[in-house]
Amino acid sequence: MPRLLSLLALLALPLLSSPAFARNCAVSIEATDMMTFNLKTIRVPADCAQLRVVLKHVGRMPAQAMGHNWVLTETRHHREVGLAGGRMTLADAYVPRNDARVIAHTPVIGGGQATEVVFPTSRLRKDGDYTFFCSFPGHWNMMKGRLVFQ
Repeated sequence: MPRLLSLLALLALPLLSSPAFARNCAVSIEATDMMTFNLKTIRVPADCAQLRVVLKHVGRMPAQAMGHNWVLTETRHHREVGLAGGRMTLADAYVPRNDARVIAHTPVIGGGQATEVVFPTSRLRKDGDYTFFCSFPGHWNMMKGRLVFQ
């Protein structure tokens, strides 16, 4: 009987590391009227199957004047996506439509509002180089940080 239990335990080990046991992770980030995020780095454990990002605009200005969103790209695409977003509209969340370089993004929100995005971490590579930023025109170069998937 003990031998049978040992065998069953060995057979069950691969199941413990399967996606069925992966976590759903969440992070909250704040944006201000001073064009800043309160986080410069977001660390995501590798056992997270999906990430929920909650963006809170803690300022007072409306979305049309000082709106913010949260956009994630590989760092090598940050500048180009930021510039392309500036040519879009508020209705497009200042994100280029159907752009494969955009891993995830939220809508644009104004002061006192909150929004979120949930995306699978299967779109990320361990130790990949990722930048999150606000793509509201003129914000992408200052309002940014690094996402680390470990």
